[in-house]
Amino acid sequence: MTETLPDLAVDRDRFRRALAVHAAGVVIVTATSGDTPVGLTATSFTSVSLDPPLVSFYVDRSSSTWPWMRTAEHFVVNILASEQAELAARFARKDIDRFAAPTRWNRGPLGQPVLDDVSGHLYCRPREVIAVGDHFLVVGLVTDVSVRAATRPLLYHQGRFGRFAPHNP
Repeated sequence: MTETLPDLAVDRDRFRRALAVHAAGVVIVTATSGDTPVGLTATSFTSVSLDPPLVSFYVDRSSSTWPWMRTAEHFVVNILASEQAELAARFARKDIDRFAAPTRWNRGPLGQPVLDDVSGHLYCRPREVIAVGDHFLVVGLVTDVSVRAATRPLLYHQGRFGRFAPHNP
């Protein structure tokens, strides 16, 4: 028999402080809306499945970019390198042209924006979008990849961007 438990949710600020101690990788998800490039910074990116190759990220329902990105037939997950904190901050800002200089990018094979000098690219087709709380969970089917060798990831921890330092026992 399954027992139903009451919803006992922790306070939002306490929850946010607890999550801040978890380091997360940083990506910029890019797509086109019509012919216009759009993109956003995400720290909720993760792999989902190897067979089929699926990845996911979450986007806030209040995102001003998401309505434009939601209709895209393809998107690119640009995995950021440790020296790209300014780029991550730029794509997290509102009301700016994120693709203007100093952002360096090109059009991918299907016209999607691809950021230069990142650690890797995952070219994706949207597979599912699921409303979850105050966010949307976006699941993408990976159709191609490119990886730049020997780069360290950009991390987000306690509200700041940082670098990974390997542990050498």
